[in-house]
Amino acid sequence: MKQKKIIGMRNLLLCSAAVMAAGLLTAGDANATNGYFSHAYSIKNKGMAGAGVAAPLDAMVPSLNPAGLTEVGNRLDLGLTVFSPNREYSVSRNPIVGPPYFELMGGTVESDSNYFFIPSLGWSYQLSDRSAVGVAVYGNGGMNTDYPAMTFYDPSSSTTGVDLMQLFIAPTLATEFAYNHSFGFTPIIAAQFFEAKGVNSFAPFSSAPSKLSNNGHDASYGLGARVGYLGKLSDQFSLGLSYQSKIYMDEFDDYAGLFAEQGDFDIPANWTAGIAVKPIPEVTIALDVQRIYYSDVDSIANPLLMNLMTDGLGTDNGAGFGWEDMTVFKVGLQWARSEQWTYRFGYSYGDQPIPANEVLFNILAPGVIEQHATFGLTYTFANQSELDFSLMYAFSNDVTGINPLANNDPATGGSPQYITLTMDQWEVGVGYSWKF
Repeated sequence: MKQKKIIGMRNLLLCSAAVMAAGLLTAGDANATNGYFSHAYSIKNKGMAGAGVAAPLDAMVPSLNPAGLTEVGNRLDLGLTVFSPNREYSVSRNPIVGPPYFELMGGTVESDSNYFFIPSLGWSYQLSDRSAVGVAVYGNGGMNTDYPAMTFYDPSSSTTGVDLMQLFIAPTLATEFAYNHSFGFTPIIAAQFFEAKGVNSFAPFSSAPSKLSNNGHDASYGLGARVGYLGKLSDQFSLGLSYQSKIYMDEFDDYAGLFAEQGDFDIPANWTAGIAVKPIPEVTIALDVQRIYYSDVDSIANPLLMNLMTDGLGTDNGAGFGWEDMTVFKVGLQWARSEQWTYRFGYSYGDQPIPANEVLFNILAPGVIEQHATFGLTYTFANQSELDFSLMYAFSNDVTGINPLANNDPATGGSPQYITLTMDQWEVGVGYSWKF
C-alpha cells in the first residue's frame, strides 16, 4: 500500500511539473519586485513579504532555504498569482536639436501588457525522521515593457520594450545533520527567454547590429546551486541562512549585439539571512535580510556611458543597464488564530538598483520598486489540505535623471532633458496544498 501511494504521488508530481513548466513558459513576464527578482515564490511567503528563511512553511521552501525541507512534511503545493505592474516613463521636453545628440520626444508613455499569470509548484517527501527530498518549480523575471511608441526612433518596430521570462527547477535534498540543525542542497536548472523590440537605433554602436533587436524570443539555459542552513535554537527562536550561486547561462545568440559579452545574461548570486521568533506558540515573527549581486553580471551592471562610446554594445565590456547591488529588508508575521484560520502580514524595503544617471536605457527595464506591503491567509480543511491566499501592493516609486545623450548644456543652445521612470504593482495569489 505504501509503495502504491509513493508511485501515485510520483505520477502526480511528474504530471504537475509538466503542467507547471508549460505554464511558466507561456506566462509572459514574471513578478519583478526587487529589481527583477520576486519578493517571494511561495503563496504563503508572499503573505509575509518574502520573509521566512528561518520559518519554513511549505514545499516551496527550496526557493528560499533548502534546509527547511526537513520541517514541512509530505505535501504538494500548487500556486497561481496574477501580477499587474504599471510602468511608465516621462520626458520633460521635446527635442530641440538633432544628431549627434539623441533626444527623446516629450511626454508620458505607459507600458501595455499589464496582467501576467504565474504558476508555481512545490513537492516534498520525508525519507526519514531526519531527511527529505523535494522539488520546487517557479518563475522569475522583470524586464518586461511594451511601450506603444517608437521611443528610440526605430522605424522597424512600432513598439519599444523587452520581455524576460525565467524558469527554475530546483530538486532538493535536506538532512538534519545534528539535533535541530539542518542542511539543504539544491542544484538549480534554469531556462530563460528574452526578446527586445524597438532598439535598432543603437545599431551604429553594436558589435553585431543584426543581433540587436526585433529577433523574437531567444532561449538560454544554465546551472547553479543553492545551499541553506536552518537551526532551531529553542522553541522560540530559529536561525536561517541561504546562499544561491551565480547561475551561469549560455548566451542569447540572437541578442549578441545587445548584451555585453556577446549576449551573456547570467543570473546574479544572492544570499538571505534571517531569524524567526515565536513569542507565543500561535505567532511567528520573521526578519530577513537579502542581498542581490547585480554588479557581478556585466550585461546588467555595466554603465551605459562611457561604455557605449568606448566599447559599444555586445562586446566584452559593452554598455549595460548600470544596475547596482540591492539589499532588501523583510519582516513578516504569521498568526494561527485557530485550527482553521491562519493570517499573515508583511512589509519589505530595498533601495532600488537604478542610479539616476542610468535612466535612458532603463526605460526598457524600470525596476524601481522599493516598498511592498502584503497580506495572506490560509484556511485548513478537516482533511488537513489547505487553501492559501496572498495580496501584495508595491508602492509607486520613481527615479529621475538627465538623458545623457541629449544636449543638456545651455551654453550650446541646449537644456537638460529629464527622464522619469515610474512603477507600482499589484499581485494576487491563490494556492492549494495536499498533505499525504
